[in-house]
Amino acid sequence: MDILKATTDWTKAELYSTPFFILFGIAFIAASIGFWQLGKTEMARAYIIPSLVAGCLLVIIGLGLFFTNKSRHANFPIEYKKDPTAFVAAEIARTESTLKEYRNIVFTAIPLILITCSLLILFVDKPIWRASMITIIAMLTVILLIDGTAHARVENYKQQLMSIEKK
Repeated sequence: MDILKATTDWTKAELYSTPFFILFGIAFIAASIGFWQLGKTEMARAYIIPSLVAGCLLVIIGLGLFFTNKSRHANFPIEYKKDPTAFVAAEIARTESTLKEYRNIVFTAIPLILITCSLLILFVDKPIWRASMITIIAMLTVILLIDGTAHARVENYKQQLMSIEKK
């Protein structure tokens, strides 16, 4: 398999998935506006700020990942033509680093935060705290869903790189 094709296919898939962060962020912002306009109860009004913050964070994450991957996608052919062996080695190191980050952050820290927020909902009775914990749970669930598929793509990409390196 051609390494450049594998690399560009991986970045195209990443460029396809990162806008989902933006779409979910817009949905959270829309929900915030809805709570602001239509919220009559104290609990409904408590969701305004947390959902606005979560939406903004998801949009920022999505935009950051999109533009990073877009510039990376444009630079891959240039870097590959300079030194194919160094390119493969650098990509393997990058994928290993990314997989380690997924293990530490996405699959360890986020579930711990989710458990903590779930327990806090049981022990707090202020609407703003409950709304904040529920919004954090929703936002982190979105991140887990999107990053779970990204993790599988990175793992597959790393396997492709390893098979090419052996040749």
